[in-house]
Amino acid sequence: MRVHRDITNLPSFKNAAITIGTFDGVHTGHLQIIQQLKKEAEKNNGESVIITFHPHPKMIVRQEVEPAERKKIELLNTLDEKIELLQQQKIDHLVVVPFTLEFSNQSAENYISDFLVSQFHPSTIIVGYDHHFGKGRKGDYQLLEQFEKAYGYKVKEIPEHVLHHVTISSTKIRNALKEGDIVTANECLGYEYFFEGEVIEGNQLGRQLDFPTANLEINDANKLIPADGIYVVTIEIGKEFCSSFSPESFHKGMMSIGIRPTIGDNKRMIEVNIFDFEKNIYGRRMRVTVKKFLRKEENFITLEALKVQMAKDKINSINFFKSLK
Repeated sequence: MRVHRDITNLPSFKNAAITIGTFDGVHTGHLQIIQQLKKEAEKNNGESVIITFHPHPKMIVRQEVEPAERKKIELLNTLDEKIELLQQQKIDHLVVVPFTLEFSNQSAENYISDFLVSQFHPSTIIVGYDHHFGKGRKGDYQLLEQFEKAYGYKVKEIPEHVLHHVTISSTKIRNALKEGDIVTANECLGYEYFFEGEVIEGNQLGRQLDFPTANLEINDANKLIPADGIYVVTIEIGKEFCSSFSPESFHKGMMSIGIRPTIGDNKRMIEVNIFDFEKNIYGRRMRVTVKKFLRKEENFITLEALKVQMAKDKINSINFFKSLK
């Protein structure tokens, strides 16, 4: 899959079948759209092209709203994660369009002529019946149909039941992650939920408890982090923090997300205890894949009681991994 970020320098696509969307999560609902796109491209001996936007359009449109009225955008994928997941679907091209207020304010007609037709020369455009575009969201499926003959493309509709599946799945995944329901989230995703960050220095309390932890700082504030609690995880450690992730080692472990009520600092933290690992990895990039929710965060009377529970958590985590064999 070729990734294009400069829309002023796109290649000449061959009989392009295109679809447009955020594809956040690249979950099981999205895969039905992707399969339809690939079939259409193959039928016309052409190339499959997904057009997505960065930043998320809602983040830009909401800049005009008063800060107090803004609601945080919670994303299942960062852009790099989305690219990686789409790469696995063997799409020919992914075009990442820089989304700006200027772009959002072009008329629906100009969006079709100056963006879709001029840049992609599509043979097929695959969109949902409720797809809207252009200033005031005045462009829709019917407007695309009106220009079919003039621009020589064909519009194909994504079935309503597929769009419904996408919407329901996205909502279900987000709600499940917020509730610590990892089983449901991973089933809807079609893969195990993961996130990445940079290992930073902490207060070394985990080491004092005989459970040293890597403190993880997430670089994307909009990435959805699961509910507070203790989880079984796998860990991939990469090089220094950079745009693309290339793991150097793979490990098993457990993770704590929460405000550490026993300590009383009330700062939400992500701490990962890597089993049988003692290397210094400050400044390194880490990917955490969430396997299972163990328990909710608790407030223990003493640090010794916390230490006893952490030992139990480790045993439960190890038993989980044994059960997978």
